[in-house]
Amino acid sequence: MLPGRLGLETARLPHSDRHGLVSLDRGRLTVEEGCLTFDCAGGGVTPAGRYGLPHQSVSLIVLGPGSSVSHDALRLLARHGVGLVATGEDGVRFYTAQPLLPDFSHLARAQTRFWADEGRGRIMVARRMYALRLGEVLPHRDIAVLRGIEGARMKETYRIAAERAGIRWSGRRYDRQNPLAADAPNQALNHAASAVEGAAAVAVAATATIPQLGFIHEDSGQSFILDVADLVRDTVTIPCAFKAAALVQKRPGENLERVARRLTGERLRRDGVIPRLIDHIKTLLAEPSEEEASRPAARRPPRAASIGEEEA
Repeated sequence: MLPGRLGLETARLPHSDRHGLVSLDRGRLTVEEGCLTFDCAGGGVTPAGRYGLPHQSVSLIVLGPGSSVSHDALRLLARHGVGLVATGEDGVRFYTAQPLLPDFSHLARAQTRFWADEGRGRIMVARRMYALRLGEVLPHRDIAVLRGIEGARMKETYRIAAERAGIRWSGRRYDRQNPLAADAPNQALNHAASAVEGAAAVAVAATATIPQLGFIHEDSGQSFILDVADLVRDTVTIPCAFKAAALVQKRPGENLERVARRLTGERLRRDGVIPRLIDHIKTLLAEPSEEEASRPAARRPPRAASIGEEEA
């Protein structure tokens, strides 16, 4: 009876044959007669009702606010290699994660290999990141030059986004010691960026890659998460932040952080940003093409970028 109750008698399916992510909130995740069950109260993303979950056919469960999980459910998920992450509303915060324990290691091994190769591998992945963001492969091999080009283009992106949102913009300003000293658009950017980092952390957990090994950000314990979050800075973070700043400008009684987080979360859910980030990670860590492999090694500058360092 015990093996049946916990579902331990069934072989585990490879992750390549599974269906990816399942998002749940406002309910209780338990095991009944060997089946993973979610009793949902409703009021969030998941409609009210009782759901039998195909735990052998998913890779990761994203558990949102108002939820609890039983010990038996954790044991069942661990046995079948299903990851579990606890997040804020719509994935805008990343609280904790049960190890995914995937049946592959190629992404983590590729990440480690590219990161350790400062002359070729690390700059190759950085150039891929900039290509995803800027829409073109830059010919430059110096990370400082790439950062300079990206910084110049970001200034224009900020200007255009602010103009569309109808808000005043005087440049990116961020004082880590006193973040509330910034004006409303800059505070909104900080809140939206924090929300997107939660989604990026889910994508990193889902791919079993290593948060500490970043290619553009390097000082933080979540450098790769910051790298991945930046991939949607132009399309998600900035538009949501400036829209939030514009709304609060019209309705001063609104809480800026709450509005920015809500708008960003809605965009993350509506546009399927987490699955997109997972695909981006796989693209970034793919084997080099013939052209990439034939490029000469680049010389890295002596100083690495600091976490949160941005264009002025």
